Amino acid sequence: MKKKATLIGATGLIGGHLLNLLIDDETFESIKIIVRRPIQITHPKIKIEIIDFDDQTQFSNAVKDSEIIFCAIGTTQKKVKGDLKAYRKVDFDIPIHAAQYGLQEGMQQFLLVSSIGANSKKGNFYLKLKGEVEDALIAQNIPSLSIFRPSLLLGKRNEKRTVENIGQFFGKFLKVISPKKYKPIEAKNVAKAMVEAAKLNQKGKHIFEYEEMKNLIK
Repeated sequence: MKKKATLIGATGLIGGHLLNLLIDDETFESIKIIVRRPIQITHPKIKIEIIDFDDQTQFSNAVKDSEIIFCAIGTTQKKVKGDLKAYRKVDFDIPIHAAQYGLQEGMQQFLLVSSIGANSKKGNFYLKLKGEVEDALIAQNIPSLSIFRPSLLLGKRNEKRTVENIGQFFGKFLKVISPKKYKPIEAKNVAKAMVEAAKLNQKGKHIFEYEEMKNLIK
């Protein structure tokens, strides 16, 4: 059965790979990209929805007819200039509202990029926030919820992230010495795992860390 997908975060590292994979996969007959600014891409399968994510009506209308929502949205301290409230609006509000409005419109699957170590009880702002997102999504009782927890992402970004660039430099060594779930992983492989999980459409909540993602794309 052909599927209709919606993608939030298409301009990011994982989101860009997701978009290319969804375009090439005949399982997905249409791809709706929800963005806040215009992006330069055209393809018969693609529809671009430019919205204000703070506008409930716009956001709700944008996710109509979304059977599957892929959420790979995320920001950085640099982008929000250290404003933690602005950070939360992106990393928490957008995924939670996407799922909430999606459920109202008949969504059946939600797939989220989270992070290894996500835990709402952590003291670390980033990991605590990711854990809070996971908890809030689980509470929504989504028919099929898949949460992906990569560690260091490998791959070429459009933007410069000095710390991550250093991490990528040592990534090959870390792959050897790191415990399995903390191993660096290619962003494209995370995207591949998400697409495969969407096609499986397993009911309930599912957490995918390094080994589980690798098993999906064997």
